[in-house]
Amino acid sequence: MDREILVEKLQGIVGKNGVFTRPADLLVYEYDGSVDGAVETATPSAVALPTTAEQIADIVILAREAGLPVVARGAGTGLSGGAVPQQGGIIISLTRMNRVLEIDREDRTALVEPGVINLELSEETLPHGFFFAPDPSSQKACTIGGNVAENSGGPHCLKYGVTTNHVLGLEIVLPDGRIVWTGGRSAGVSGYDLTGAMVGSEGMLGIVTKALVRLTPSPESTLVLLAPFADIESASHATSRIIAAGIVPAALEMMDNLTIQAVEPAYHAGYPMDAGAVLLIEIDGSTDDVRGTGVEIAALCVESGATEVRSATERAERDLLWKGRKMALGAMGRLAPNYYLHDTVVPRSKLPATLRRVEEISRDFDLPIANVFHAGDGNLHPLMLFDRRVNGSTERVLEASKEIITYCVDVGGALSGEHGIGTEKRGYMTLVYTADDLAAMAGLKNSFDPTGMFNPEKLFPKGYMCGEVRALRMQAMAQKLGIHAL
Repeated sequence: MDREILVEKLQGIVGKNGVFTRPADLLVYEYDGSVDGAVETATPSAVALPTTAEQIADIVILAREAGLPVVARGAGTGLSGGAVPQQGGIIISLTRMNRVLEIDREDRTALVEPGVINLELSEETLPHGFFFAPDPSSQKACTIGGNVAENSGGPHCLKYGVTTNHVLGLEIVLPDGRIVWTGGRSAGVSGYDLTGAMVGSEGMLGIVTKALVRLTPSPESTLVLLAPFADIESASHATSRIIAAGIVPAALEMMDNLTIQAVEPAYHAGYPMDAGAVLLIEIDGSTDDVRGTGVEIAALCVESGATEVRSATERAERDLLWKGRKMALGAMGRLAPNYYLHDTVVPRSKLPATLRRVEEISRDFDLPIANVFHAGDGNLHPLMLFDRRVNGSTERVLEASKEIITYCVDVGGALSGEHGIGTEKRGYMTLVYTADDLAAMAGLKNSFDPTGMFNPEKLFPKGYMCGEVRALRMQAMAQKLGIHAL
């Protein structure tokens, strides 16, 4: 289909103001929050900004007729290239679908469109006595649709769980243009869990047009503790002791000294500049439980080597401590022009050894690495600081990241805790999954999207899609039977 005809038809669906075609406008949609050079990209043919599910369905049908891929996109804050086009095509930007359609206090649910900003959902439900628990650091900008696509996490997911634990049902547009619902208000839904399959599918199975999400009652009382330690290892042992004692805080975060050096001068949150690491611990619940648990956690921290434990009960003081944590990435500009943020997971018992290995990699590659992460569930976020204007610096960062990922997998960890695979980590999938595993996943993708039009070239290593799946299964079967190709 001629591009002019394509644009004309898109404008007929969403209006002239709902289609971007200028090169300067399209350039923005070639990127997300990932590092330039770490993620491949291609210029889209056009960007459409629909306002209804029916418009999205019409765009999808048009794309099928034109033989073009479709990439759904939220705020573009993702860190793994999930919303970055690999083959051009049409980007469907969901940012204009930003309404909270219903708040049901009795059922504790909200019905929202995919472009609703994460934090704004909690702000709108707070007067009703509820909040939306998943809280990525980008929650001031990221959208619910993007959270669903990546199964996003955040500090409070230690206690409350990641996005999938808070999604009850979804309205989605399928690759053939049909609009369907998965899940619903009832806790028990028979049949296949298609909602579970959609959450974390990175826009490869369908496009979310509405989400029915679970709301969490606002706690009666909240306490934040700040515990400085002489080194990361002591803070790691304190983390393990808290969880081993059967305590599950609302959040349990760690920042090392390099992170503190960036954050404290910028936000004056109250982190001691001489600490080797700090734990930021939030406890919520009934007033009596919060008070008692706070005393118990403080004692465990002191026994593990904390130099002190500060308590913040007032909202302003708690917000300031959290501001330092949430804005840590932005503060890294004080230390280096660029950073590469990673997202891997290790068992909590492996935290001390893993952080020692990260320190070794930092020395081996002459690369400062700041650590700010969800210590409670072992979700690491090493921040590699560099200047991409220096020849070879991006390549060095990517080599260092490979060392970190490989080590984390070797100690029983996972490739990603909340950022997704996208294009950034698809080449590492074979570290964790066998050919049979990947062929099975590709089979699910193909059952939804046999032509591979939704968000192509994401998640899977080269050679695991479409007609290649059958060949891979046959190859795996031959290997099991001891049959070798001639």
